[in-house]
Amino acid sequence: MEVVATKNAPAAIGPYVQGMILNNVFYSSGQIPLTPAGEFVDGDITEQTNQVFENLKAVLKEAGTSLEKVVKTTVFIADMNDFVAMNEVYATHFGEHKPARTTVEVARLPKDAKVEIEVIAVID
Repeated sequence: MEVVATKNAPAAIGPYVQGMILNNVFYSSGQIPLTPAGEFVDGDITEQTNQVFENLKAVLKEAGTSLEKVVKTTVFIADMNDFVAMNEVYATHFGEHKPARTTVEVARLPKDAKVEIEVIAVID
């Protein structure tokens, strides 16, 4: 197993890492809307989802892969009423690529974020 860590995404805020690689597969930890400096993006679902994707892109790049190689995402959303807006931002980041996805509404997320996303991606 190989730990993935980059200063271009926020550091873990607990006893975990940004991601792990095993057998040419990258598994990210969930990303919330923190800047790489650790500042919380206290915006609407659109702003928060965009920050989450910037974080995901950074850890994917550090792992040697990209959004185009993501095979599965899990989206945790604090309010399913934000689903349409989150989904629009999600679609702009993935474009034509459509990985498998699970989306669930949760009672609460770290730092009271509106969204958290984790990914699994292959590494060529």
